[in-house]
Amino acid sequence: QVQLVESGGGLVQPGGSLRLSCAASGRIFSIYVTGWYRQAPGKQRELVARISSGGSTNYADSVKGRFTISRVNAKNTVYLQMNSLKPEDTAVYYCNLATPVKDYWGQGTQVTVSS
Repeated sequence: QVQLVESGGGLVQPGGSLRLSCAASGRIFSIYVTGWYRQAPGKQRELVARISSGGSTNYADSVKGRFTISRVNAKNTVYLQMNSLKPEDTAVYYCNLATPVKDYWGQGTQVTVSS
């Protein structure tokens, strides 16, 4: 069984930065795609960024050039570095591990961008 635990959320002013971390238990973490999704109040959950086991990445257009996803397989951890944050980035951010059998999700971490 896989468990994902996010950390690093919080309140930040517009233009600021945060780094989210997602620590995974289990031995399958390193071989599958992991990603970050977010859900703002009243909106559907959306993909922010994802990274393959080999390090290939893709991003939502709204975060390209501002966010960077990375992973350290030896630590079973995936990161999301968020720079130049905007109020519209406010949401609960979820870590995801996608396997052929099942998607695993963390509990979410709140990111609030406000002055």
